[in-house]
Amino acid sequence: MRPLLLGTRRSTMATTQSQGVADQLSAATGRAVELVPTTSYGDVTRAQLTQLGGTGVFVAAIRDELLAGRVDFAVHSLKDLPTALVPELVLAAVPERDDPRDALCARDGARLADLPSGARVGTGSPRRVAQLAALRPDLSFVPIRGNAETRLGKVASGEVDAVVLAHAGLARIGRLDDVTDVLEVDDVLPAPGQGALAVEARDSDSVIDLLAAVDHAETRIAVHAERTVLAELEAGCAAPVGAYAVVSAGTLRLRAVVAATDGSEQIHDEAEVALPRVEAGAEPRDNPRDDAKQGAAGTADATALDTARRLGRDLALRMIGNGADRIVADARASE
Repeated sequence: MRPLLLGTRRSTMATTQSQGVADQLSAATGRAVELVPTTSYGDVTRAQLTQLGGTGVFVAAIRDELLAGRVDFAVHSLKDLPTALVPELVLAAVPERDDPRDALCARDGARLADLPSGARVGTGSPRRVAQLAALRPDLSFVPIRGNAETRLGKVASGEVDAVVLAHAGLARIGRLDDVTDVLEVDDVLPAPGQGALAVEARDSDSVIDLLAAVDHAETRIAVHAERTVLAELEAGCAAPVGAYAVVSAGTLRLRAVVAATDGSEQIHDEAEVALPRVEAGAEPRDNPRDDAKQGAAGTADATALDTARRLGRDLALRMIGNGADRIVADARASE
């Protein structure tokens, strides 16, 4: 039996996280998996993400390979995956989430509170800038691009005093020693889906059944709520929107923020809901061709996903009523 072909970006982080999914899938199913690296436009252009329309530019080339049948499935960082559906594809699995928090990597071991006024902090994320500016309006935020190693190199060279990166990504490439401060979600809400991975496949492919082996129901439910907030706000992956949901003791709790990129205004909100219990013997899989459920194949119960979507939608609509859509529009106009 031939190996399954897994499409991935070429960066160290992307191939490392893809290999992790490949190993997990092989261990669960006995099927060999071979990585097929692809270079995306987002990897080679020097333009800032806000100029490119968001992090979806990292996904397009791999999706093209998947749609053309040259790979069987693909692994993305979920925070990079646009909320807009591709009709021919399905979100076949969401493995268990790693640490969702942001991490500061600064010279001389400095924590966020230790950075001197005027310190240059590198990040390509308006979400990070918006929330950090509210905490430390005296800092200077510098837009930077490149993979994690390149960004860390800018700290070592003195080009910037610190950078902010996803803690999960740094863990995957073995660079946690560079972390000088972990930003708690109470202070900086992560991007929707941060710390989680997305496994996509063609909606007509039998590989979907195999990929359910690496799906984690609680993670899928949580990120479904987070991404619904993003979709309802009609905000792209690079928008100044943070969201984080947790499933605990049968309850889904969701927090979200929309923040002006200069830190002058933030709209926070949160809500929670009891998740429906899955009856013994009930079919755990949702219909993978149901676009309304984001192509939600996998192990999460369909009713729980619907509950998560309603929670995200209701929270987003409440935030829009408080002016969140205006902040998103202003951020888009300033790009």
